[in-house]
Amino acid sequence: MKFFIDTANLAQIKEAQALGVLDGVTTNPSLMAKEGITGKNNILKHYVDICNFVEGDVSAEVNALDYDGMIKEGEELADLHEQIVVKLPMTKEGVMACKYFSDKGIKTNVTLVFSAGQALLAAKAGATYCSPFIGRLDDISTDGLALIEEIRLIYDNYGYETQILAASVRHTMHIVNCAKIGADVMTGPLSAIHGLLKHPLTDIGLAQFVADFEKGNK
Repeated sequence: MKFFIDTANLAQIKEAQALGVLDGVTTNPSLMAKEGITGKNNILKHYVDICNFVEGDVSAEVNALDYDGMIKEGEELADLHEQIVVKLPMTKEGVMACKYFSDKGIKTNVTLVFSAGQALLAAKAGATYCSPFIGRLDDISTDGLALIEEIRLIYDNYGYETQILAASVRHTMHIVNCAKIGADVMTGPLSAIHGLLKHPLTDIGLAQFVADFEKGNK
């Protein structure tokens, strides 16, 4: 399973990259605003800065809601860097734009997916990635992981190459469970990735190793 980090914070991206397990980055307008990055030129520059830090795909989201606007913005984003993936909303216009970009060989990420039917449309339109938001489903007492299972079954049934990108990942067990189910990619906060490192028996064992070494080497 690929590990993406869901942020626009360069320091966090650098830290995840240094860990040696980072495969890509996802961003959105909310994450850009959180970092105080505003204005078209600043946002476009920031996407390029992110691409220069990582080797994998970087999802950059369009803001337009109409088809023509999505095409215009998406082409501009794709021209920024070869690692850019055009991120499109799961709407009628978004699916149409996904088909347009797919036919041109431009990578796409269809986002805000909350049903198996939506995921099926994304795959039919040739999306590179389909992003079901499991955390937001959990927030409304709906099983986000069950959606991943449904999408995995449908994609495997028909051999769709669209990758399931589990988004809105909130914690470490989301990552582990997505790996069990067969999500191709997960995107989440750095804290969730760090959580995979932790186990109390590891800490206890390491402390014992250090103590025994010090006893025998005084």
